Amino acid sequence: MMKISIVIPVFNEQESLPKLHQAIHEALDGIQGLNWRVIYIDDGSSDDSLQLLEELAFTDPSHTIVIEFRRNFGQTAAIAAGIDYSQGDIIILMDADLQNDPADIPMMLEKIDQGYDVVSGWRVNRQDTFLTRRLPSNIANWIISTVTGVKLHDYGCTLKAYKREIFDNFRLYGEMHRFIPAYAHSVGAKITEVPVRHHPRRYGETKYGLSRTTKVILDLLTVKFLISYANKPIYLFGGTGFVLISISMLVMLFLSVRRLWLQVSVFESPLFIISILSLILGFQSIFIGLIAELLVRTYHESQHKPTYTVRKVINPPSSPDN
Repeated sequence: MMKISIVIPVFNEQESLPKLHQAIHEALDGIQGLNWRVIYIDDGSSDDSLQLLEELAFTDPSHTIVIEFRRNFGQTAAIAAGIDYSQGDIIILMDADLQNDPADIPMMLEKIDQGYDVVSGWRVNRQDTFLTRRLPSNIANWIISTVTGVKLHDYGCTLKAYKREIFDNFRLYGEMHRFIPAYAHSVGAKITEVPVRHHPRRYGETKYGLSRTTKVILDLLTVKFLISYANKPIYLFGGTGFVLISISMLVMLFLSVRRLWLQVSVFESPLFIISILSLILGFQSIFIGLIAELLVRTYHESQHKPTYTVRKVINPPSSPDN
C-alpha cells in the first residue's frame, strides 16, 4: 500500500477547485494499492475558495484535508504547512489553477518506484505568455541551474513528487519552494525530470509577475550560501578576506614603486585610502568567518545535528554502540 499526500496551496481559485478535485479522483481512483489524500491550504483567500474547500472536506472526508491560514502568508508557507500535516510516504506538490494536470501523477509515482527521490515536472509546451512569463522563467531556470549545479529545465513548475524523508533535512522559508530540488540534491537525493502537461489558465488571474524576480535572486543567494558554505563559512568569508588583503598588498606595492621611481607621494593618493580599507575589510572578513565557524559548530552540537545524511544501512547493528 502506497500512501501519498497531495499538497495544494489555494489563493482565490474558487472556480477551479471542484474541477481540480474531480480530476484528482479520475487520475488516482483506478490505481490499486494507493491510499491518497489531498491537503488544501487556503492562503487567506478573499473569494469563496474556503467555503468550497469546506464543502469538499464534508462530502469527501476520506480524501480531503483543509488548512485555513489566518491571512495570506505566501506559497512557500502554504507548502510548508501542507508538508507538516502530511502523512504520506510520497508528497506531491501542485498548483490549484488547473494548469498542472493530475493525470501526470501516476507517471511520477512510477518514477519514484524506480528509485528516484525527487521527480520534477517540466512544462515542455508551457501555455503562458512569452514575454512576461516564459522568458523570465527561462532566464531564472538557467541562473538557478548554474548557481546550484542542479540542472533542471523548469524550476518554476510546482508539480513535483518527493519522498517524504527528503523534507526531514531542511525547512522552507521566504520563496524557497522553487529551490527544493537544490536542497534535496545537497542531502544526496536522486533527482529526475519528466515532461508534464500544462494547460492554459481557465479561471482567475495569475498570482505571479515580474515583481518576484528580485525575491528569487535574493533567495538564490541564500540557497547558494546554505548549500555551499553553511557548514564551512570560513571558505566564503576567509576567501573574500584573502582577496581583499591581496588587493591591498598589490596597491601598496604599486604606490611604493611609484614613490621610488617617480617621487609621487604615497599618502596623497586616493589609492592609499583604498588599500588601507581593503586591508581592514580583509581581516574583518576572516574574523567573521571564524565566528561563523563557531556558530556552525554550536548549532550542530547543541541540537545533535549530523553533518551527513544516510540513504540506507545494510545489516545494521542492533545499537550504535555494537
